[in-house]
Parts: sequence; structure tokens; C-alpha cells
Amino acid sequence: MSGLDATTLRDWLSRHFPEDGGPDAALAFEPISGGQSNPTYFVNWGARRLVLRRKPTGPILPGAHAIEREFRVLRALDGTDVPVPRALVLEEDAEVLGTPFYVMERLEGRVFSDCALPGLSPEERRAIYLSVAETLARLHAVRPDAVGLGDYGRPSGYFERQLRRWSAQYARSPGPRIAALDQLMEWLPANMPADNGAVSIAHGDFRLGNMMFHPTEPRVIAVLDWELSTLGHPLADLGFCVMPWQTAPDEYGGILSLDHAALGIPAREEFVAHYHAHARPTPELTLFHRAFALFRFAVIFVGIADRARAGSAASNEAAELGPLAERFAIRAVQAAGLDGPDTRAETRKV
Repeated sequence: MSGLDATTLRDWLSRHFPEDGGPDAALAFEPISGGQSNPTYFVNWGARRLVLRRKPTGPILPGAHAIEREFRVLRALDGTDVPVPRALVLEEDAEVLGTPFYVMERLEGRVFSDCALPGLSPEERRAIYLSVAETLARLHAVRPDAVGLGDYGRPSGYFERQLRRWSAQYARSPGPRIAALDQLMEWLPANMPADNGAVSIAHGDFRLGNMMFHPTEPRVIAVLDWELSTLGHPLADLGFCVMPWQTAPDEYGGILSLDHAALGIPAREEFVAHYHAHARPTPELTLFHRAFALFRFAVIFVGIADRARAGSAASNEAAELGPLAERFAIRAVQAAGLDGPDTRAETRKV
């Protein structure tokens, strides 16, 4: 049944949620498609509706797939102005299902993988994007100490540490070198802004595809996929969130070549201004922050390609997504204002 042992899972659920069923309770589960990192499943246990997230099988890079941290931050944010699903139980014993996992409540809503939001009206698209900006501002307004996350990461030197981390992950990759990534590994450290001391809970992967929206209303009801979260600089999340404006539709659903006004999608500058209007005082977004976000996502795609070659990727689309590492690296070079290979960026109306 799709990578989980039904008998073992039934026994585990019986221990942790005995009120919802016993030996004869109905159990059903199915993988959720689209995830490239931690395999995720819908689980029905009696009348209870759950989501189960686990670490992937096979070798993983140090610090990657940190579902324990994901569980912790979900519990900490429960009850704040940041919409998150309720995290219920963390199972750290890998012997149960082969890798550590946790379960959380299942919410009913919409998740959009295409940043062009096909099928929606221009008014709905605009409202959805502005809701994302407001949700990010609410996250960054939470004080880590106030929710028990004061030790969730180091409070200073975020970009320096992140550059070391992602550069090291790229260096450890057994795959082919990417010239644009090598170029960025020189440019980014040389153009890093001085640390101004801003610290927030940083999601680490804050983008439209990791939001769940109300079934009928254009507002965020849950922020998902917190495995990369830490204490960090708010502009790291903001830079990551504006990537769709810098990537094409065939580059993981970007909107670079689309007519934003016709679609009702705010311009990047308006989106950023809307965030600032709702956020705590935050410095301006620079070329460095935008290039860094694309560099980091390129390295994530390097990891996806590596897992595809090793046969341990969470999605059967990983082999197709791996080549996006070079595309995102090129976009990062462009965002930095450097000379590099061109990719399609023509404007077309939809």
C-alpha cells in the first residue's frame, strides 16, 4: 500500500489514537503527489483524518529532511496568528515504519502548484497573492522567545551560515558541476549585505506551493512544509517568495513571461510593498537576497537529481525536475545582474 506497512501502521495508530478505532477500524492511506522531499500521505483512521510525513529511505545529506524540527515549529506556532495544521504525534523510532515520521491534522483546502493560478479570476489571484504576503508578515512578527523557539537557531549571521551550508551541499553532490552555481559561489559572499541584526522564524521554503488556501475564499489557512525552518533573516523568506516573478512557467511554475496585469497578479514590487506594509520594520529587498534565494533553490534541485539517480527520491517526477538546477542557477545569475546564459523571458498575454 504505497510504501507503508498497513499492519504496523494500524498497531501504531491503535496505541496513539485508541478512541478512533481498534483492530477492526477502517484504515486507508494514500501518498500525496507533488512532494520532492519528505514522503507524505493522507491517512484515514476510523473517523479521524490525518496527514503522515516521514523521512525518505536511503542515504540523505546531513541536516536534511528534519521532520523533528518541522514538528517542533508546528507545535510552537499553534495558537499564534500564523495558520498551521495541528501537529499531533512525533515518532522518532525508525523501526516503526522504516524512518521517523509524525502525524498532523488534515485540513480541507486548496493547494496551487502553478503560480499563474489557472481557473481563477483576476480578483481571486490578486487576493491570494496579497494573502501570502500578509501571512509571511505575520510569521515574521512572531517573536521566537515568546513561543519557545529562542534556541531554534543562531540569531545572527544567517546568510553567511546559509551560504556555507548550501555551498557545502552542492560541493558534496556526486552530480556534474554547474557553471552558473560556481559563479554564484564567488559572487554571493562578496556581495552579502552587512548583518543588521533582524531575526525572525524563517520558514525556509515560503512559496505558493507550500500554502493551503480556504476551499472557496482567497486566503491562506495553513503554511506547510517546515523542514527547512530555523531562526533567520526575514529577507531570506521574502527573497524566496518572489522567485516566481524571476522564473518562467516551465521552471517550476514561475510567472516571468506572463502578463501579470491581465492575470490580476500583483507586480513583484507591489507584492514586496504589501509585505512591508504589514511586517515589522524590515530592510529593503536587494539583488543579493533575490539571487541567494534562486541559488539555494538550485542546490535543492541538485539534491533532487542526486536522489533520483540513487533511486530514493520522494516523487517519480524527480528525474524530470533535476535539470531545473541549472535553469535556476542561470536565473540567479540574471537576478544578480551578472553576465550569463540567457533563457526565455519573452512577455506573452494569457
